[in-house]
Amino acid sequence: MTPSIKPLTPDFGVCAQASPADMAAFAALGYKTVVNNRPDGEGGPQQPLSADVERAARAAGLHYVYLPVVSGAITAEQAQAMARVLREVPQPVLAFCRSGARSAHLYALAQG
Repeated sequence: MTPSIKPLTPDFGVCAQASPADMAAFAALGYKTVVNNRPDGEGGPQQPLSADVERAARAAGLHYVYLPVVSGAITAEQAQAMARVLREVPQPVLAFCRSGARSAHLYALAQG
């Protein structure tokens, strides 16, 4: 089941952990870029690996960015990296992590 998307702006939304199977649905919804903010292995072996999500995203015609951040420990460098990503990638962007909250927080930090 595709995770529920929370739009933060017309060009940016967040959702909980996405799987490779979700990528085609995200593309069908009009997203152009997917940003994975969840470190590989954080959720154990049941969490899909970034490489697998990336393959599916690219197969669906999506741009893919892996920008892992640890919950509660987002650095200024990671916020700057997210700001760069948002300037450079095709819009709209969908970011995901375990629940979507970390991606939303990173987005807010990247804004200013």
